[in-house]
Amino acid sequence: MEIDLASTRLNGVIRQLEAGKPAFTSFIYAEKESAITFSQSPNDGVIFELEHNPWDISALRDSLQFMLNRRQMVQSGSLAPKVTPMARIPASGDEKNQWFAKQALDLGCYGIVWPRISTVDQAYHAVAACRYARLQDKPLYHPAGLRGDGPMAAARYWGLTQQEYYRKADVWPLNPEGEILVILMIEDTKGIENLDAILSQVPGVGVVLFGEGDLSQELGVPRQYDHPLVLDALAEVRRICKRHNVAIGHPHVNANNVERLLDEGFNFLMTFPLRDFSAINKGIAYAGSHTG
Repeated sequence: MEIDLASTRLNGVIRQLEAGKPAFTSFIYAEKESAITFSQSPNDGVIFELEHNPWDISALRDSLQFMLNRRQMVQSGSLAPKVTPMARIPASGDEKNQWFAKQALDLGCYGIVWPRISTVDQAYHAVAACRYARLQDKPLYHPAGLRGDGPMAAARYWGLTQQEYYRKADVWPLNPEGEILVILMIEDTKGIENLDAILSQVPGVGVVLFGEGDLSQELGVPRQYDHPLVLDALAEVRRICKRHNVAIGHPHVNANNVERLLDEGFNFLMTFPLRDFSAINKGIAYAGSHTG
């Protein structure tokens, strides 16, 4: 099977966002049954939840393999998996433990979710940790890459040679050819205050995901997601992302709110409960009927 790598988009979530369409995702457990179930789901992507679950790199490796469906890939004529696997790492922004991102990317993950990003420096580090180093006189130098070189497993998982992987393993949209999605979680008032500066000064942020849980704790209304304080903060994050043309994510999407969230401009939608495929199907149908 001949693959035209120049025109093949491997990351299905990026494919949706590039086309101006919403991307539907879910947090899932790094274990076999979840991987198999979601590999056949209407999701565009999944995020293995390893922040509040144990950092089990062996379970992540096995789950990535169970996400693949060889027949589907042959029939599609593409190396792209039907559902794009990504991972949320344990380290908060101020911890700067880049090795979590390195290990997840080295296994073949197509994106990293960074919890509790609050400053420009933290955001810069998050993007840099997902990039390989390059000389300062090369294009797209900043954020300067920090990722260690160990592409063997990831290249094999993506179905590429190592040199092909190097070309594709950069962050989007900074590098239009990149297949790695950097997702920053804004989860506190400091992060909201700094978000405009983050998106102005740090290229390579693919999605901003609003963290209602942590923020509602700080505001004194824990998990009261419809509280005016939380909704006002969400509206501010949405306004800033729209101004910078950066995708905006919502972590609690269901069949009751999916149409409203699409109307409000959210385009990275995470279903909750996890297996609420009805919300995804409803959202896909609604988005399709409201195109243009």
